[in-house]
Amino acid sequence: MVPRPAGWELPPGVNRGLWDYLHDAAVARGYDSGLAGSPLFEADRAFLLRHCPGPARLIDLGCGTGRLIVPLAKAGWRVLGVDLSAEMLAVAREKARAEGVEVGLLQANLAELDALHDGSFDHAACLFSTLGMVIGADVRRRVVAHAYRLLRPGGRFILHVHNRWFHLSDRAGRRWLLSDSVRGWLGRPDAGDRVMPPHQGIAGLTLHLFGRREARRLLSEAGFRIVEVRPVGLRPDGTLGWPWLFSGLRAYGFLLAAERE
Repeated sequence: MVPRPAGWELPPGVNRGLWDYLHDAAVARGYDSGLAGSPLFEADRAFLLRHCPGPARLIDLGCGTGRLIVPLAKAGWRVLGVDLSAEMLAVAREKARAEGVEVGLLQANLAELDALHDGSFDHAACLFSTLGMVIGADVRRRVVAHAYRLLRPGGRFILHVHNRWFHLSDRAGRRWLLSDSVRGWLGRPDAGDRVMPPHQGIAGLTLHLFGRREARRLLSEAGFRIVEVRPVGLRPDGTLGWPWLFSGLRAYGFLLAAERE
């Protein structure tokens, strides 16, 4: 594992838990098998294909091991995957080579993409709650601003976030929501951030949990026009039963499609 930097040396939006997660080779090698069978894996790709006509140019912000970009490249898309994890990108590169396709891969912080030219892509994606792993509201706004800047007019941005109110369903979640409401009332910058249970042996991974209104506002303030907000459930197909019934509380997360005007 790459040695931990001092706290002041961590990249914007990255805390120590996320640094460890991004630089652990075992996490990258076990990522696909560890999340095999997740209903979101197919649901978010189908949602993207419905909103993003192609083949086209797509940038995947937080591409991980290439689960989105490799199949799209096989279908004739021109893709660029961006991730801060060299380990994840190495797996993505191997998968692309095994499939005989070319994918662009860039190791970079999602909040520091100034080297990429404006309007370079037809579509952009930030899936599997990647945006929620970015620490700090200002840094998350920078990520979304880059997504807007990198799209051509009329380009679509597909975003997935986890729903903070889903955690009303368990006792620990209710305790967290109560304390988090106090943090929000006090104006604390970490309101909405929850330290998750150890994941694949990595402790201290923090995830920002969104309400639907917060996610919509984040996109709208960046200049996007909201096209669709779809609640995500835990059914095998990723749908939420009776989505008209309190979906803002019951949904596990949301898939959002937004357009640059």
